[in-house]
Order: sequence, then structure tokens, then C-alpha cells
Amino acid sequence: MKKLYILLLIPFFFGCAELQGIATQLPGGEYGVTNVEIASGLRQALDFGIDKQVTKLTKEDGFLKNELVKIILPPELQKVDKTLRDVGLSSLADEGLKVLNRAAEDAVKEATPIFVTAVKEITFTDARNILLGNNTAATAYLNQKTETQLYSKFNPVITNSLKKVGATEVWSSIINKYNSLPLTNKVNPDLPDYVTKQALDGVFTMIAIEEKDIRSNFAARSTDLLRRVFGLQD
Repeated sequence: MKKLYILLLIPFFFGCAELQGIATQLPGGEYGVTNVEIASGLRQALDFGIDKQVTKLTKEDGFLKNELVKIILPPELQKVDKTLRDVGLSSLADEGLKVLNRAAEDAVKEATPIFVTAVKEITFTDARNILLGNNTAATAYLNQKTETQLYSKFNPVITNSLKKVGATEVWSSIINKYNSLPLTNKVNPDLPDYVTKQALDGVFTMIAIEEKDIRSNFAARSTDLLRRVFGLQD
């Protein structure tokens, strides 16, 4: 414990170059954890985040009734929502919000393997820096490395999901109804783009929850590998 306490004080006494050298030497030796094990531990933590947290989003109301990730309307559609409610079409407005979240729930179910594959690509070269980073460093790394690729793969899934759950038809009706009202500015939002971005944000939010738990809660480290690897940052 004293050795690890001293490790935490290192940044106050060394510059960035020296710190990087020390970080490079951290695995192995007296700490008994190799580069490969650190990378494997981080992958395992993210896999757990996907398995335990992201799968919750695939269930009915996984987005809609989870305030952390619930998809709300973008600004240009909030005025549509308000206008519909003002003219007595609250049920149509409610349905419009629900089907956007249903599309996200449906899409995440199909896209989860994409995240699993991305996790496997974390290298042990980056693993040390992630381990010594903040409590969502692994999630942020995954987001940064995969966001563009995930969007390109996720967007068609969202588009199909919008059709599958009836969101495209519902929102066509909503937009047509709104645009036909007097004194309103016409709107034509890109719903697949918006829902895709919101769904991806929701996925990474849930992965981060699991990472934070593993980093801060010893009981959440349910394997020997997690206990050994994340024990280095205690």
C-alpha cells in the first residue's frame, strides 16, 4: 500500500517525460502485472460494461424510462411537440417521443457486436495510460477510437429500426400535421442522424457507469484479473 501511495505522488515530483518513463515501467516486476494483463483487464472491464449495462438498453423502455440516456426531442422538434400539445394532439406528440426511443432500443440490440469487436482492438501500448487516467478513461478511449466507424455502421441500423418500430410513419404524420398548421416554420429534421448520435451517447454513458464502478468499488471487480489490474490504481 505504501508503494502505491508513493506512486500516486510521482506526478508532483517528475515532469511529463519522466512520468511517461515510469508509467512504461509500471507493469511487471514487483507489481506482478504485465502489459498484456493490463490490456486484458481493461478489455474485460469494457466487456462487462457492455454485457451488464448496454444490454439494459435493448429492453423495452431501456432508453425511454432511463433518465440517464432517454432520448428527448432536438430543439427544432421541441417546438413541434409544444405546438401539437397546444392544439390538442398530446397523444400524437407522446407517441412521437416514444418511437424514437424504441428505435434506439431496437438498434442497440443489433449493434452490440460492433462494440464487442472494438473493445478487442485496445492495445497494451495504450493500456497503461488508460489505467492511470480518470475514472472513465477506457470508455473515452473506446469512444474516440470507434465513434466514426460506429456511426457509419450504426446509422443504417437506426434507419431500419425507425421503420421497424413505425417511427418513420409516425413522424411523417407529425411533421406533415405540424407543417400544415398556419403560422409555423416548416421543419424537416434528419431523425436517423439525431437518434444515432443520441443512441451512441447512451451506450457510452452506460459503459462508463460500469467502468466507474470497477475503478472505485473493489466488490465490483468480480475476477482475479480485474482485482490485480485495477489494484494498481488504488
